[in-house]
Amino acid sequence: MILASGAGAIGLIAGALLPIEKLRQVSEMPSGVVSSIQSLNSPQPSGIGTPSTVISPLVTKSANERGAALKQVTQSASSTLERDRARYLLAVDLISQNQGEKALEQLKDLEKSYPVLAAQIGVKRAQAYEVSGKQKEAAQTLQEVVKQLPKEPATAEALFTLGKKDSKFWDQALQQFPSHPRSIEIARTRLKQNPKQFPLLMLVARYGTDSEGYTELLDRIVSQFSNQLKPEDWEAIAFGYWENQVYDKGAIAYSRAPQTSLTAYRSARGLHLSGKPGATERYRQMVQQFPQSSEAGLALTRLADLAETPQMAIAYLDQVIQNFPDRAPAALVEKSKMLDKMNSGKTAAQMRQLVLTQYANSDAAAEMRWEYAQKSAKAGNIKLARQWAEPILTNNSTSEIAAEAGFWSGKWAQTIGNNDQAAKLFQKVLSDHPESYFAWRSASILGWNVGDFNSVRSMNPQVQKPLSRPELPAGSPALKELYQLGQERAAWSHWQIEFQNRVKPSIAEQFTDGVMRLGVGDNLDAIYMVGSLRDRDTPEDKAQYQQLRKNIGYWQALYPFPFVETIENWSQQRQINPMLVTALIRQESRFEPNIRSSVGAVGLMQVMPETGQYIANNIKVKEFKLADPETNIKFGTWYLDYTHAQYSNNSLLAVASYNAGPGAVSGWLSKAKTQDPDEFVESIPYSETRGYVKSVLGNYWNYLRLYNPEISQRVSQVAADHPKGN
Repeated sequence: MILASGAGAIGLIAGALLPIEKLRQVSEMPSGVVSSIQSLNSPQPSGIGTPSTVISPLVTKSANERGAALKQVTQSASSTLERDRARYLLAVDLISQNQGEKALEQLKDLEKSYPVLAAQIGVKRAQAYEVSGKQKEAAQTLQEVVKQLPKEPATAEALFTLGKKDSKFWDQALQQFPSHPRSIEIARTRLKQNPKQFPLLMLVARYGTDSEGYTELLDRIVSQFSNQLKPEDWEAIAFGYWENQVYDKGAIAYSRAPQTSLTAYRSARGLHLSGKPGATERYRQMVQQFPQSSEAGLALTRLADLAETPQMAIAYLDQVIQNFPDRAPAALVEKSKMLDKMNSGKTAAQMRQLVLTQYANSDAAAEMRWEYAQKSAKAGNIKLARQWAEPILTNNSTSEIAAEAGFWSGKWAQTIGNNDQAAKLFQKVLSDHPESYFAWRSASILGWNVGDFNSVRSMNPQVQKPLSRPELPAGSPALKELYQLGQERAAWSHWQIEFQNRVKPSIAEQFTDGVMRLGVGDNLDAIYMVGSLRDRDTPEDKAQYQQLRKNIGYWQALYPFPFVETIENWSQQRQINPMLVTALIRQESRFEPNIRSSVGAVGLMQVMPETGQYIANNIKVKEFKLADPETNIKFGTWYLDYTHAQYSNNSLLAVASYNAGPGAVSGWLSKAKTQDPDEFVESIPYSETRGYVKSVLGNYWNYLRLYNPEISQRVSQVAADHPKGN
């Protein structure tokens, strides 16, 4: 593919635009393909909290769609567990359809064979009585749950319902289950009646970090009850501010919390992030108080950043080099920069050479090599550029730039006519970094059926949606069972009781929290919780993360499919690859429908109000709400189709235009000095748009390699770490 001269657009090699159908399901595939995919670790019913081939496929179906199948399982399943699961789900569905008597039949004595969900069964039985008009029996059943299962998280639901008529049950819920969402709701209700109830304010402060008006509530506590706050109260308030990115107020609160290396560091970092004075002094105090902590090493690097002179910065960096070996390579690089500023070029070069020799496997060495490689390539010395870049693939295989270095080594090999070596390098990028944007570019150049910049739009990939849910690595058997049954809200509420280690969760806890958030539609925070696991820096956490990322469930949580039916519908109407639309939405909003950017962009596809009005005028719509998912995707896909039409259906330019605007992209094309599309991407002057293009198309590639049977199977043949499963 080349940049077309004169016209200022990337030339097409693809044929006519093909009709886009809905994301094609595995049921439409040849049976051989289906069986090969399903054989990859297909789940077998082995116990509570595990997926199964019987119930798992029914979990995402509606009550009407799965009713007959569930009835059949209750009558003919060979496994008691599967029959119990089917009875429970059938009862849930019947209650939602106001068929209480039939639900009671399914729930009869169910807790005897299915004790793991005994409390939930009791609550459902009460709900069945309620929809049958038997309020007395419903109340009696809830009281039995409270009496017989007082410590079960589902008992909070019983207390909440009973408390509507007798407030003592609400008191009990607040005391026994303060972190349960129902307790937050109780506290909020009572605070409306009397907003000066300090214990209730602190309950919300500790456990309601995601609730509406949360930071305003914290402000009220600090302004009205400051003299009543204990150090542990300040820590809860500080954590709440921090979670909501109110760093200056978080810093003040952390300074009054019990002093640990983490709270002391955050009291400094909060001031630093918010641009408030005092950060330097607090960093110094933190280092003096906790000199051996990992946070002290980080604080010293921050002090070097804030230092007024190169000499002061070097003094801090020397402490890092001496006392924190894991941070030494990056500190040596920063020290070399300070020495350059002091005109000590020879000593600076020695520092850099030390990084390349003594710390050859570090990320800092990889970044330095890549910088030298890029300078050499820009100067036209391709041979030297390859010499700098190629070792990154082997010496720095875990570095984020390894895939980029390997890909460009391949491109440079092509430039000098060494196509065999180029192919080997592209294969190695695919093998070692299958999740990378550069793996997609490598696959495309190697001729895989993955699309190119000018053919992605017209592709219509087959999709193998997950046949089952992954096993949760953390939580009780009851939580895991609720999750396997698709009882999202109940599982989320249950998890709020069990998830107590919120400040420093384990790898398993943080992943589980992300999965729970996906279930209740908190997609932005969910993807952050899962995605940020890669940033863990202790050896133990790194090892656990590497093990987790081998699991297909990790990647499915990182690349989920919310709003799939709406995406399918409008992608089909606009004739756009639905995976490309999904990839763009993931980048724009993390599937958060109510999100609004700092410049006013709204919703899933981040449509600006003025752009929305322009689209509405074109499609003859008089009234619209951009926060509505259906409307937002309708408008966003129209605009994505519009940007594709402007650039002859080239997705590189269309996606860039979606982010930066058509005027900017046209200007870049008119000044382009290259005919190579990959070089053009790197030449995009807006760093945000440059990263945006790679992120969107990288997202597209990940959806393709995870959910398309053909590509998933092919990646698994070359990449040992490609996740197995379904």
